[in-house]
Amino acid sequence: MLHHTKGVVINYIKYRETSIIVRIYTAAFGMQSYIVNGARSTKSKGKIALYQPLTLIDLVVYHKPNKDLHRISEAKCAIPFTSIPFDPIKTGITIFLTEIFGKTLRHEATNERFFEFLFNAISIFDRLDKNVENFHIQILLKSSTYLGFKPESEADFNQQLIEKGLPSSLSSSDYQLLLDLLNLNLGQDILITNKSRRDILNHVIRYFRVHIESLGDIKSLEILKEVLY
Repeated sequence: MLHHTKGVVINYIKYRETSIIVRIYTAAFGMQSYIVNGARSTKSKGKIALYQPLTLIDLVVYHKPNKDLHRISEAKCAIPFTSIPFDPIKTGITIFLTEIFGKTLRHEATNERFFEFLFNAISIFDRLDKNVENFHIQILLKSSTYLGFKPESEADFNQQLIEKGLPSSLSSSDYQLLLDLLNLNLGQDILITNKSRRDILNHVIRYFRVHIESLGDIKSLEILKEVLY
């Protein structure tokens, strides 16, 4: 049966000679994997561009419950990017976010509120022409609200880390910045030094690890450090 849904592309892997298996976080079905035949062939006319990380996509898909791999009937870009693929800082942040979300949303079921947040946040990210450096931290912190583990207070935040043997070394001033990142609008001007940004990001990643056992090591952190610091 055919279904229409919006989606956010997370990543893809090569499959056979010219095809790919793409993971897409969808509005209708949560995280799903789709096989796209011929996406890497010379005759595909740029089809592979539709499946770059964080692409916002409109889909018509075949979906069968309890099936691991599905097929796409139609796909088109929902909101074409004007900056993410061309800006080195945004590209580095994109690589980082797709790794985090790829692990965090691995088995995530339908969550319409979170999908709308993520879809709109990525659209905002593409339009940002300043204050880009804090976006990855903001989107992670705000995601915790929709994923069910938003910290209720500084004590709650730290206690959960301590219980897992991950004590916090975040200063009070940096914690206030963390709250600003959580509560202020995406892309809002928040003055943060590189050191504080690193410390806050490490703190947020430790917090995500408390709640997402599959998070593990974040390989793209090195890429992020190169473009931001």
